[in-house]
Amino acid sequence: MEGDEVNFPPDSSDSLSQRGSVASSATLSRAQDVLIYLFGESAVHLTVEGLGSITIQELGRSVREALNIPDSIQDVFAFWLCSPLLELQLKPRHQPYKLCRQWHDLLYRFTEASEEDISQDEPFLQYRRNVFYSKSKELQIDDEAVLRLLYEEAKSNILSGRYPCDPEHWTSLGALSLAIEEGSGLESQKLTTTIKEKKLSSFLPAHVALGSGGLLSTIRKSSRQAGLEQSLLEEYRKISTSAGNSSTQLLHQYLNTCHTLPYYGCGFFYGEIDKPVQGILQRGRQKHVLLGLRFSELSWDHTYPEEEGDSHILWLEFDGEEDGTPVNKLLKIYSKQAELMSGFIEFVWSSNSNSKNSRGGRRGLLRRQSSVVCSRVHSLNTISYVDTGKEIKRLKPKRAASFFTRQATMSTYSAVQVADSLEQG
Repeated sequence: MEGDEVNFPPDSSDSLSQRGSVASSATLSRAQDVLIYLFGESAVHLTVEGLGSITIQELGRSVREALNIPDSIQDVFAFWLCSPLLELQLKPRHQPYKLCRQWHDLLYRFTEASEEDISQDEPFLQYRRNVFYSKSKELQIDDEAVLRLLYEEAKSNILSGRYPCDPEHWTSLGALSLAIEEGSGLESQKLTTTIKEKKLSSFLPAHVALGSGGLLSTIRKSSRQAGLEQSLLEEYRKISTSAGNSSTQLLHQYLNTCHTLPYYGCGFFYGEIDKPVQGILQRGRQKHVLLGLRFSELSWDHTYPEEEGDSHILWLEFDGEEDGTPVNKLLKIYSKQAELMSGFIEFVWSSNSNSKNSRGGRRGLLRRQSSVVCSRVHSLNTISYVDTGKEIKRLKPKRAASFFTRQATMSTYSAVQVADSLEQG
């Protein structure tokens, strides 16, 4: 996703009520210690004057100076206000102290968290990848300090499962992590000892390294871990015997591999969908993609609750197929963050449509179905329809215009008109 500015609801920090008492201006004008967290269990410690009124733009200069980040690539990173309940990328004009004071209001507005969870939640300020920074620009970066920050973030997302990937990817990335952090010239015995001391979960996704639990899993755990360790060792040896093993080259290899994942650098939101009824053996949580679409392949809209107890809904409309016949599919995503999602999509596709490099056209052939990055539309409950003008029918090869006005200007998507009663269908 590309762009140059963050996108959560305009002026939300200005319109929210001031929650709680704000420290006196005299107190805030004195020098205050501030921690800006980074991925990789580190932080930037700053002493800031005028904390109550300092903006993200002003804070950014101090952080870039502390991290030796060149001004020429300052847009690579942005400030985020984060907690286990919500993540928001901040704009240059935002004042982080004031947003922290309004954090509970933001949680009530954008999450389904309980009142108790909200009362105990505290945000922290994090410096991490700008969700709108172009991946093509990132490929041109050679500054090792910047590459290492990007690596630490990507690695965290791989290990936590936020970036699902296939076995060949996680093994390659795990071996690259081992080479980046421990060097590419470890002898076999030292290599084996390092893996056992640090544990597989330091190099492989948690759901892979730890397994899914259960009696059968416990019985097989030893042989499974031995197999994972062996795969990691073999991949590491390939790296150690290949040319070009400088730190910068290894970091580039890691990030380039992550770039092949369609969600690298994306913004993430929380929501719920309807899914078909599943049998007992199908109910395990898996790390894979259910649906992947380019902006040119969808139309969307956001609707507010009409009655108390209703949900905010992000509607996604896209081409589909049933029994070999083209249809339009409509997916409902229930989320208090639907407003954020809709604004995010609108900003990105409008930015892309104004760019000379705006991409259009269909995707290439899908990868094998076993890949985690393949769409699994059959795992979704979608509404399939066409509109004849009198009624909604489930199947019809030829389709009309979309009900939604929000769609990419260079869209290759052919949508239908839906009746006002569709939402009840």
